[in-house]
Amino acid sequence: MTSARRQKPSFRGIGQENESGLHRALKFFYAEPGRTEETLDGFVCDAIGPGGEAVEIQTGNFSALKNKVPLLAARGKVRLIYPVIVNKNIELYDAEGNLLSRRKSPRKGTAWDIFNELIYAPGLVGLPGLTVEIALVDATERRRDDGKGSWRRKGISIEDRILDSWREGVVLEKKSHWLRFLPLEGEFTAKTMAPAARISPVLARKTLYVLEKAGLVEKPRKEGRSWVYRTAGKKPPSPAKRRGKKPPPRARPAD
Repeated sequence: MTSARRQKPSFRGIGQENESGLHRALKFFYAEPGRTEETLDGFVCDAIGPGGEAVEIQTGNFSALKNKVPLLAARGKVRLIYPVIVNKNIELYDAEGNLLSRRKSPRKGTAWDIFNELIYAPGLVGLPGLTVEIALVDATERRRDDGKGSWRRKGISIEDRILDSWREGVVLEKKSHWLRFLPLEGEFTAKTMAPAARISPVLARKTLYVLEKAGLVEKPRKEGRSWVYRTAGKKPPSPAKRRGKKPPPRARPAD
């Protein structure tokens, strides 16, 4: 019979090591067998993919990638993997490693979450040689009630995130592929875009900020305090159409 001590999880701690269980699992998932943690042009890449492309797994802030990824993309193809947890189970352990509770988080991640990070590196959108893949996954987050964590979690620490299952990858190879994040045609504001995309107005503003920096949208004017956006290069509607009215008929030439 297995003892209770041997059943307890071995905590590594995200803060203690750079690599979480989720990061490590995805690294081997996307790597060519045996090709992880390889050095290219002075940079250590998470993996080399089957096609010879450099693979970077980024679970956090993109600001660290602003210089590294463009330099790697200048020498060859790069695939940036950003995992989004769709379904998350939360396990809480005490300081000795005994399981106290297990529950499912009510929050479900979506592909739109990437814009929370891209605001720190909008230049990555459409970067030549770079493919961005949003990995939609299910995962378990292990927490420990040790009094050392964030005050928002009442001192509970996040120890690790473990991959449960890989769902699908949203692949964005070309700049035009990012237009999938524009759910409306014509002119719109962040406020009108939010319900159409089923995201918060704050996330809608972040999305539009990134897409504007990438040259995919433009903001020709303001309506009140809100910027009006449209797809870059699209012909603006006539003033009458903006007011929801039909334009007056053209005068017929005299006989």
